[in-house]
Amino acid sequence: MKALTFKIIIAVVLGIFTGKFFAGDSVGLITNFMDIGLCALLFFVGIDIGKNKDVISQIKEIGIKAISTPILVAFGSIIGAVVCGLIFGYNVNESAAIGAGFGWYSLSAIIIAPYSSELSALSFMTNVSREILAIMSIPLVAKYIGFNEAVAPAGATAMDTTLPIISKATDGKTAIIAFVTGLILSILVPILVPIFIGL
Repeated sequence: MKALTFKIIIAVVLGIFTGKFFAGDSVGLITNFMDIGLCALLFFVGIDIGKNKDVISQIKEIGIKAISTPILVAFGSIIGAVVCGLIFGYNVNESAAIGAGFGWYSLSAIIIAPYSSELSALSFMTNVSREILAIMSIPLVAKYIGFNEAVAPAGATAMDTTLPIISKATDGKTAIIAFVTGLILSILVPILVPIFIGL
């Protein structure tokens, strides 16, 4: 897992370096490549899950974890954001709205933008940072803490960008939990963020 984490960090650093000095204004092209790469990764993760003959029985075995995991991740994310927000002088509702982005930086920032450009930028940076930290920490959490706990840092990205990392660092059952968690959290983002920011 240390090798995987090292490769991920190197890839992110190289990407930042390339974007800063060589990418120029090729945002559209980069987005297309990201979409293709992500779809390819998810395709192979799907194959890995699908080749497991016991996948249906595993979903039944997972039972309450399929629902409790996203609920606990959502609760922890929002509470953590509120605590940090209070430390830095933000209102509870503003902090909760940022935390309710669950790593989906593009959507949460857009929802918050009409309320405050400052909070929108903060939401974007916070949720981007969450995704980067998740990419780096998932293998370590899986190895030293537990497979189910490795789903938590990913938040809403557990169903897409970080799913391949979770799948490689854990097992098929955890990958299913991760996908369900990411799906539920992604559904909650456009519901919870407007509710909190409107309080």
